[in-house]
Amino acid sequence: MKNIIAGFFTLVTLGLMAWVASTGGAYNGGEAGRITEDIGDRMASTQVDNKPIEKSDREKENEALTALRDKAGNIGSFKVSDEYKSKCSSCHGVDGSGMQYGKKLMGPKLIGQTEEELYKKLDDFKAGRKENMIMRGLLMHLTQDDLRRLSKEIGEFPARAEALKNSK
Repeated sequence: MKNIIAGFFTLVTLGLMAWVASTGGAYNGGEAGRITEDIGDRMASTQVDNKPIEKSDREKENEALTALRDKAGNIGSFKVSDEYKSKCSSCHGVDGSGMQYGKKLMGPKLIGQTEEELYKKLDDFKAGRKENMIMRGLLMHLTQDDLRRLSKEIGEFPARAEALKNSK
């Protein structure tokens, strides 16, 4: 009888494992899984037999120019807190304008949303009402006051951008 029960639960476990695997890649098919797959595809397309494909001088120059433009754009941007820089800017941009990796959206545009809208969304991510493993992980240890402070700062981005534009 024990063997029958153990066999039954083994089959159920294997069935559940197959079902989870069929729902997608990393994070059980979430957005992060698709991004992870895209990065793997990009890496595979840049290498043949573990040898990197050489880039032309033109491509190298374009990459260097893009890096300089990004750097100049960040320097010319308005001031943000270290908390925003460390938690938000890598996905949402240093000025909240959003970021893309290829054709995939890494972080949506935040600038232009009200403090109340932002707080509600942050609270929903933290509570798990909106599903995003990265956001939930970043917000997990923050208090409601921390969420309010971040919401207030991001809500001020349009005014900061306007003030920066007027000062030039």
